[in-house]
Amino acid sequence: MSAHRFPSDASGVREALAILGLTGAVDAAGLKAAFRTAVKAARPDHPGGDAERFRRVIAAYRLIQAHQPARPALAAPHIRPAPAPVLVLSPLQAVCGAQVELALGHRTVRVMAPAGLRSGDHLRLKRGAVDGGDLYLSVLIRPEDGLSVIGCDLFMTWPTERRLMADGGRVEIETHAGTRSAWITPDMAAPVRVRLKGLGLPARGSRAAGHLFVTLTPSSDTPSAAEDLLLRFTRVWTPERLAA
Repeated sequence: MSAHRFPSDASGVREALAILGLTGAVDAAGLKAAFRTAVKAARPDHPGGDAERFRRVIAAYRLIQAHQPARPALAAPHIRPAPAPVLVLSPLQAVCGAQVELALGHRTVRVMAPAGLRSGDHLRLKRGAVDGGDLYLSVLIRPEDGLSVIGCDLFMTWPTERRLMADGGRVEIETHAGTRSAWITPDMAAPVRVRLKGLGLPARGSRAAGHLFVTLTPSSDTPSAAEDLLLRFTRVWTPERLAA
């Protein structure tokens, strides 16, 4: 059986609206909701449903769709403000502070980045905008020279002689703050990581200083006789024995 045919004039549209339970003009979302309700109730496999009414509901929906007025032209898209310029720092620049050159359009400005900035911070550049207003720079710290930053903590790796990692003892680590010592125990589970307190990003505002986390990686270098003797001495004369 063919689908029900409605008159193509206004009376046909009114009849179609009535079949969907509508009494007047409705937007696309309202029309779709009314159609779903009506077609579900008319389904032949549902109690009270009927094949002929099911076809009439579908035909009514299509007729109303065809007679809906054309959608108005889309409004001009909302123009979002340009994203804040990004001030990219290396981990050492974030630790010590630095003067950084930053390209802003056709000009280059020098920005003094204070020590302790974190990724996600915003730094105000007075009268840095084109109109003479203040400009807020978004801070991003990128890994460089073996250092990376997560939050307020620094991370690095340090090659360590395999025998020392197996036997335990004192490790001398070259950091951005100079040589630091750390003690490891024999056969620590990999990855072996030590924490050097307070050697992360410096305190800034209400945020405390971070730490430096050093991952020790096995080195294939064979120690010299003097180095081997020093390692043996280090393993035997622990701080506890020296203090005794």
